[in-house]
Amino acid sequence: MMKPTRLATLTCIGLLATLPALAQHSGGGDAASPQRTHTIVAEDYFSLDNVAECRFSPDGSMIAYASARWDKDLDRRNTDLWVVETASKEVRRLTFDPAGDGSPQWSPDGRWLYLSSGRKRAGEDKPPYDGKTQVWRIRPDGTGLMPVTRVAKGIEAFQLSADGRAVYYQTSEEDTGQEWGDLKKKYGKLEYGHGIEDFSQIWKLNLADWREEKLIDPKRVIVEFAVTDDQRRVAMITHPTGELITYEGRSTVDVYDAATKQITTLPDGLWREEAPSPYGWILGLAWSGDGRSLAFRVDFDGYPGEIFVAHFSSGDEPTTVKLIRHDEMTPSGGHLQWLSKSHDLCFTAESRARDRVYAQRMVPGAAQSKPVVLTPGDVCVNTFDVSRGGDALAIVMADVTHPPDVFTVPIAGRGDFRYDRLTNANPQVDTWKLPQISLVQWKSTDGTEVEGILELPPDYQPGTALPMVVELHGGPTASTRYELRFWIYGRTLMASRGYALLSPNYRGSTGYGDKFLTDLIGRENDIEVEDIITGVEVMIERGIADKDRLAVMGWSNGGYLTNCLITRPERIAFKAASSGAGVFDMAMQWLAEDTPGHVVNYQKGFPWNQTELMRRSSPLYNVDKVRTPTLIHVGEKDERCPPEHSRGLYRALHHYLNVPCELVVYPGAGHGLTTYEHRKAKMEWDQAWFDKYVTEPGAKPEEAATGPS
Repeated sequence: MMKPTRLATLTCIGLLATLPALAQHSGGGDAASPQRTHTIVAEDYFSLDNVAECRFSPDGSMIAYASARWDKDLDRRNTDLWVVETASKEVRRLTFDPAGDGSPQWSPDGRWLYLSSGRKRAGEDKPPYDGKTQVWRIRPDGTGLMPVTRVAKGIEAFQLSADGRAVYYQTSEEDTGQEWGDLKKKYGKLEYGHGIEDFSQIWKLNLADWREEKLIDPKRVIVEFAVTDDQRRVAMITHPTGELITYEGRSTVDVYDAATKQITTLPDGLWREEAPSPYGWILGLAWSGDGRSLAFRVDFDGYPGEIFVAHFSSGDEPTTVKLIRHDEMTPSGGHLQWLSKSHDLCFTAESRARDRVYAQRMVPGAAQSKPVVLTPGDVCVNTFDVSRGGDALAIVMADVTHPPDVFTVPIAGRGDFRYDRLTNANPQVDTWKLPQISLVQWKSTDGTEVEGILELPPDYQPGTALPMVVELHGGPTASTRYELRFWIYGRTLMASRGYALLSPNYRGSTGYGDKFLTDLIGRENDIEVEDIITGVEVMIERGIADKDRLAVMGWSNGGYLTNCLITRPERIAFKAASSGAGVFDMAMQWLAEDTPGHVVNYQKGFPWNQTELMRRSSPLYNVDKVRTPTLIHVGEKDERCPPEHSRGLYRALHHYLNVPCELVVYPGAGHGLTTYEHRKAKMEWDQAWFDKYVTEPGAKPEEAATGPS
């Protein structure tokens, strides 16, 4: 590997111009590739390693990372820690137990790697082997694994101090001092609207004498915390209760001062009263090396997320500013990090279906520089880490040829810039016949340009009209990325089975400018549906899609849009649909979901003052037009898009409208399917449904109706 050139400080102005438009991969993936002879099947999904959480060792010679593999016996993914040598690219697995190892953090001397782990030993009912999460440490050669904490109920998060002499960790404790506390404790098996709260505490464990001290007990729920390098301050994202709804507009950024033992709450006007919506989610705390600047993100449903920086100076109240960003650059991911000891803030942001790392100078009291891209080209970066010297990035990155892997890239802006691939976590993919992935554009009904990801079979030849699946992303404040992605909602697998697959980044998607994002507010089941329909029509006109063999599928907001689209048979006659965790009625969604600010933002109000708008946005009121055989998926305990929506759609189609359908309820599942069995079932049901109603010769939906029961 090329040794990165040290860059003492990042000169933002002019760096972008020196970087190549598309850097070449090298390193771990450069060996002669095997022949691509394997046709992808559903079971291949469960062979994939999911790489995440890369961290440079202090001297830059190693990178620790987490990788999750599917375990059929556990019925879930299990995460283990690995290290890779940056020079030799030798990969070494450190942990092997089904303990969910993660959050790797290096000691300053590089001798230890600290991690969180929930290890279980047969016959043990006391920590650290009772399955509760504790802090552990291990040497980078895989030896010396030992517990660091032995907290009775386990820890929820931790941070190793910059000097390596202390571990800060978070716990929670039941609060019985609230109103009606005695009665609620007496009948503790019942559920209450206010609940019995578990409030958070922050503890400090001294690694010299192994004594622990409770530092912070704010009588609130701590979502995330971060300690300054000098341990003078602890920043916390807190909210008043354990309900998810309290993230929206009720969460705060609190800062604990170790000298005074006082907690100060940052004024929130910039992301509450002065924001386009008060229902923002706070995430991603990051202190600068000198402890004077605290960065964090606020995300909004329907509006672009923003990055804020609070500057602290001795004796004065902190001053908070908003990062000035390019219009098409939408902050993404939950990781922020300052470049070495400088005031250059690094973050990931999305632009036109790519995720890249950017840097922006945020010096207290000075004008902001323009953001500089540090990872150019057609790449999707999931997470990153800055080397201690500030001269290189470790990134977990994917593109259209491979799933996420660990790469390094120098921060220098010189001619030898390149991505150096260190891992090939999924060598089996090198034998797969990959889909042909491309970006396609079209004009929507109102003339707005819309873009999407098109996947075609590996052996596709132009001029052949294929059965096509329209795959719709959730959010809608999200997007489909320009990368190889094999997942349970259609990408990669459908192309392998001979379908074209179109993933539109419809109005409301991130990475296409603020106006493109916010145009959807007040216009759901309207302009984004037009964006999708016109995209399908263009694929038919271009000879890619067969108009008589069309299907649509999606999950969450994608499921909602599937429900919307099947009510428009006069525009597109879909032969089959797979609706996953979709909304059926907007008023019911506000009543039942765990984040009602989502509905309030998009509907510009509440059911009592936006009755007509909510009605227009709801597929329920046009469900009598549906003729499409519809497969309906939902988790039994989905709080985000409650199962009543899916049950209602099933009732309407099956019992009253004589439309072929099936309802699949996943026991114990929430908004996402997490188990091996559930994900496998979803893929197999979708394949069978589409094969029957889209590609099976002679299949006619009107002849397949089973009649009301």
